[in-house]
Amino acid sequence: MNHDQMPLSHSIDVTQPSVARMHNYYLGGKDNYPADRQVCERLLEHAPSTQILTINNRRFLQRVIRHLILEHGVRQFLDIGAGLPTRDNVHEIAQRYTGDARVVYIDNDPMVLAYGRALLEDNDQTAVIQADLRDPEGILDHPRVADLLDLSEPVAALYVSVLHCVPDDAAPAALVRRAAARLCPGSLLVISQLVSEDAATRHVITDFMRESTGGNWGAVRRTKDVSSFFTGLDILEPGLVDVSTWRTDASLDPRQHTREWIEYGGVGRVP
Repeated sequence: MNHDQMPLSHSIDVTQPSVARMHNYYLGGKDNYPADRQVCERLLEHAPSTQILTINNRRFLQRVIRHLILEHGVRQFLDIGAGLPTRDNVHEIAQRYTGDARVVYIDNDPMVLAYGRALLEDNDQTAVIQADLRDPEGILDHPRVADLLDLSEPVAALYVSVLHCVPDDAAPAALVRRAAARLCPGSLLVISQLVSEDAATRHVITDFMRESTGGNWGAVRRTKDVSSFFTGLDILEPGLVDVSTWRTDASLDPRQHTREWIEYGGVGRVP
């Protein structure tokens, strides 16, 4: 497949921790470096539930893709802030349920782009493009998106565990609304975000992550902040919840034994 091309080999700083590589480490991946692992271990001191929370958020992604395909007939996915390839990526989950699923991955992390393009080289129903999630118009106008997705038909836009990387001054709720405005009726937005109702937890972890990632972090927010991301959307049942409880079909998922923060969100439909 033809990918959005740019030189990447000299743009990966392995000394600067990356949120994408931290997720990869917590999910048992091998595409991370000592700087990432050190920050992950330090974060566990502040929030011991973080690794289990990350695993459960991934399982939420698996459940939601299955539900959107089987119950809503969705065949097109836009994974915004996709992160590093791991086991059970969006295209692998989706194509397990329907062979005609098409997926575009969006990220601006050079390592994500390099690894993603290598992984998907022979899959002509997927693409990986470099774009900033704060520019929904630029994403939806990208020629590779136009090549692969039919925006006159419903699309599922995935903002899974990524909006906490967007600072308040970039207005994450507004950028979600801008994306929704460009999608046809019946499209769906899947959103999850790290939240805590404890002010001290929000401040400590936000400051820690902002310092550790060189400013590539937004904020841990409150549940009411995340609710504002869904303004104008019809929220699917069971509503906005701790995503580890969203349409669970088994009791096999690991439990969070501490709850200093949770991943909160759900699915909204464009009316």
